[in-house]
Amino acid sequence: MVLTDETHLSQPQSPFDLSAYLSEWQVQVEAALDHSIEVVYPEKIYEAMRYSLMAGGKRLRPILCLATCNLLGGTADMAMPTACALEMVHTMSLIHDDLPAMDNDDYRRGKLTNHKVYGEDIAILAGDGLLAYAFEFIATQTRNVPAEQVLKVIARLGRAVGAAGLVGGQVVDLESEGRSDVSLETLNFIHNHKTAALLEASVISGALLAGAAEADLQRLSRYAQNIGLAFQIVDDVLDITATQEELGKTAGKDLQAQKATYPSFWGIEESRNQAQRLVESAKAELANYGAKAQPLMAIADFITARTH
Repeated sequence: MVLTDETHLSQPQSPFDLSAYLSEWQVQVEAALDHSIEVVYPEKIYEAMRYSLMAGGKRLRPILCLATCNLLGGTADMAMPTACALEMVHTMSLIHDDLPAMDNDDYRRGKLTNHKVYGEDIAILAGDGLLAYAFEFIATQTRNVPAEQVLKVIARLGRAVGAAGLVGGQVVDLESEGRSDVSLETLNFIHNHKTAALLEASVISGALLAGAAEADLQRLSRYAQNIGLAFQIVDDVLDITATQEELGKTAGKDLQAQKATYPSFWGIEESRNQAQRLVESAKAELANYGAKAQPLMAIADFITARTH
């Protein structure tokens, strides 16, 4: 082949670098979270809120919000307050989940849990403070988004975290501990509400901020529900196969609490297969978006490949 000035060679498409993408957004989310809560009087409660909020983590929920908003033509500035609020709500759920009355854990993200540092009373209030502040933060800090769209985000997040979502899932989870007759249907209910609901809210919030059409909302909702359930299946597997150092929290808690898990129904290998099928279904929902959906595609793959 003779190359001339008019010859156009198609360049091979470089694979999407998810690690770099996540690292870049983690830095921005961390900075925004750091600026979101100032320590004022009474200092103890603000310190307790910041202790858990700034304890690290994958920041997956904020990044899902930002990536979805960007996919549909929105900007990071539009979505960052909601992204921070999602992490505040998620952190609240972890603080409360670790309490002695709930999962009773001593470690989270490799550090002592909030109640081990500040006591149960302050830990409960720190979770309450983060939950309330999350909604205030969306309402007061969101810029250049029509008020109607911001209201939809607030309503969606409220539903995801309340009795119709996370709280409802947690109640059924607690009722199911130690029981041998828990069905797969009940297990799916628990995790569609306890885990998938907030992941779905993260994706849908980003879409709502960008002014998504109904067809987009439906596609992205199915994507999020699938990755949410896959996320929990992988969590259940890791609780058995990973070490405390890898997880950053106590390993083997599900077995100790006599919880029904996906591996208890399917075994480890089939659980992994089921998670992979969900991820493939999730990615299929993104086919219409082409290369713009690369971040969300890669995040779906990351969910089954992660080690903590």
